Amino acid sequence: MEKPFYAKDFKLGVLGGGQLGRMLLVPAIRYDIKVSVLDPDPEAPCSRIAHEFTCGDFRDYDTVIKFGESCDVVTVEIEHVNVEALRELRNRGVRVFPQPEVLETVQDKGLQKAFYEKHNIPTAPFRMAESKADVEASKDFLPFVQKLRKGGYDGRGVQVIRTEADFPKAFDAPSVLEKFVDFEKEIAAVAARNEAGEIEIFPLVELVFNPDANLVEFLSAPAQIAPDVIARIEEIARQTVNAYGINGIMAIEFFKTADNEVFVNEVAPRPHNSGHHTIEANATSQYEQHLRAILNLPLGSTKQNKFAAMVNLLGADGHKGPVMYEGLTETLSVPEVYVHIYGKALTKPFRKMGHVTATASSHREAAARALEAKDKIQVKTAK
Repeated sequence: MEKPFYAKDFKLGVLGGGQLGRMLLVPAIRYDIKVSVLDPDPEAPCSRIAHEFTCGDFRDYDTVIKFGESCDVVTVEIEHVNVEALRELRNRGVRVFPQPEVLETVQDKGLQKAFYEKHNIPTAPFRMAESKADVEASKDFLPFVQKLRKGGYDGRGVQVIRTEADFPKAFDAPSVLEKFVDFEKEIAAVAARNEAGEIEIFPLVELVFNPDANLVEFLSAPAQIAPDVIARIEEIARQTVNAYGINGIMAIEFFKTADNEVFVNEVAPRPHNSGHHTIEANATSQYEQHLRAILNLPLGSTKQNKFAAMVNLLGADGHKGPVMYEGLTETLSVPEVYVHIYGKALTKPFRKMGHVTATASSHREAAARALEAKDKIQVKTAK
């Protein structure tokens, strides 16, 4: 019989101690769940507030085994972890969610694309490249986006190759060449699935990327798209989580074209930047939903109570070192604005240092409040 999560000796292990783990701790505390965190940074955001914190490499087999063998359930806040160690922990009776097979596929963008093709999940046309020479031999495929198969995240490991003039900046490493999609909007669906097969999908969000850092900087929820397109995206999201068989949260990013075609871009098998606003705006946050899913509890309501917008607080360009937040006091004077500071000691250009969620009775008002907060707060180095 599985140990109940409320047992005093129950332990949840989390690989990764960044901001996603930090926000996962909040609902865990509400349920009185003991959480142990593994992260290579001794000053990681979770280091001061987790019940137990271990400084160690979650990519190292022995470190993950030693960390996880005392846990009842192990989950992740970053997908780039040692999958073989998680398989062995599962063999030893530790429950691992998301499952190692899910993480193995998602870690490799080539395997991801092949997975979508196998399961008839709509995605942009693609081909594989082993080297820069393969990229240069793909003139017939232009324009395309080159993505490193492994190691990329938050826009790293991605290059847009529009013409032959862009070939010099191509990566000389195994990668995926994805046909460029002339999209109108980027949409994210955050879905959860538990072991019983129950699925809940949060209202869709629209994403706006920082053009310099190539990472999400602004989102608006719920997405302002036609009801039939929403239904189609939700149908594909359900198809995707069932195909993976995931237990936990999965964020699914879509491209939507002007003629309402939709394509899956990528997935993340963990809480995601596109679900931060659910803490304040929804009946259940993505973090509580993830806990419910990996503990095989009934999933919570995803009802959105107010319109919401969220902006990331990124390290200012040209600033690297001990962090200082300018304009924080002024921002807190804006109504229905919620500031989250991640507790990272050092800032650097475009590093995610926090986020601000704004809620309101309309899309326009929520966006205006979030952008006002973005203009007021500057993440710089201490003087």
